[in-house]
Amino acid sequence: MAAAFLAVTPSVLRAQTDSTKRPAPAPAPPAKWYDRISLRGYAQVRYNRLFENNRQLVCPQCDRSIGNNGGLFLRRGRLILSGDINNRVSIYVQPDYASDAAGTQHYLQLRDAYFDLWLDAKKEHQLRFGQSKVPFGFENLQSSSNRIPLDRNDGLNSAVPNERDFGLFYYWANSTARRRFRILTDSGLKGTGDYGVFGFGAMNGQTANRPEANNSLHTVARLTYPFRLKNGQFIEAGIQGYTGRFVLPTRTTGVRALPEYKDERMAVSFMWYAQPFGFEGEWNWGTGPEYQAATRSVESGRLEGGFLQTNYRFQTHGQVIQPFVRAHFFSGGKKVEQDARHYEVHEYESGIEWLPTPSFELTAHYTRSDRLMVDGQLPAGFRQKGGLLRLQAQFNY
Repeated sequence: MAAAFLAVTPSVLRAQTDSTKRPAPAPAPPAKWYDRISLRGYAQVRYNRLFENNRQLVCPQCDRSIGNNGGLFLRRGRLILSGDINNRVSIYVQPDYASDAAGTQHYLQLRDAYFDLWLDAKKEHQLRFGQSKVPFGFENLQSSSNRIPLDRNDGLNSAVPNERDFGLFYYWANSTARRRFRILTDSGLKGTGDYGVFGFGAMNGQTANRPEANNSLHTVARLTYPFRLKNGQFIEAGIQGYTGRFVLPTRTTGVRALPEYKDERMAVSFMWYAQPFGFEGEWNWGTGPEYQAATRSVESGRLEGGFLQTNYRFQTHGQVIQPFVRAHFFSGGKKVEQDARHYEVHEYESGIEWLPTPSFELTAHYTRSDRLMVDGQLPAGFRQKGGLLRLQAQFNY
């Protein structure tokens, strides 16, 4: 044993001595904040004139290229800069280079610019500061890159046109729910992304890229949960509401209006995700400014609207195909339009989305529409009926 010890000890000592002579490896330099930032985006190119039978049919809220003189149109062009500055702070900035206003197209406009502060190590509680989507409605929160129909429904989207406002929001979700929100987006099931199980916030209330116009804030709250059945089927149900005081942005000369109006709504949402059959629906009720032709004034009025949709999702040879049918309805005033324009909308849509590759999507969308608009410039009403086939190519990068 002693001989064995003597035989082994020198080699062990030499190894130990050699290891002490080698310099310790230099520690890896800490990652810079800009190494954690990613850049991505998508663009949508549309043509809305196929089988069009009424050029006077328009939709100012959803797509300004519908109707007379509409041609090939860059509907969206998004660049998204996002990432984690550290374990507690994240950023998200999204401009759109396809925006149009005052007869000018393709200028850069801010869509999102917000900062998340995580309040705990488990990342269950977060505060969001800046311009971001308002947690009201499923389809409003769903990205346009994920939604199958080409435009959001009038009923829910008229609550928060452009879906965004400047404010402070609190979100909570446990790890199970956050994991499911990610699955519903990453797997192509058309989820909203992670806006928490519970959300609450205060915002200016005049909608995105508009300055505050009074001394009061809107408040909003939302509760939703993504359930998963034993067979793997995802179901999500939610309820949400907001309240505040709204100031009209535009008014026709001679139309009487109040300094501000009660602006409040509540909504319910239900989603049976397409695995392979899907169904979703939303409905909202509320009070807001609305043009009244009888008195040539903008008064507080009741409104309601929503949609029902079915779709089917199947995959073949690495491609995804999703046909859909949707009906939506809206009755009431649209607060951000001229004189809080009164609307009656009945619309029926069907189409198909084809994804031959993750970087490209093609959608064919047929619409049958009946729209009535009444405001100070159209006191007798402007009602148009018609149909058209719409095509959209989407590029994801």
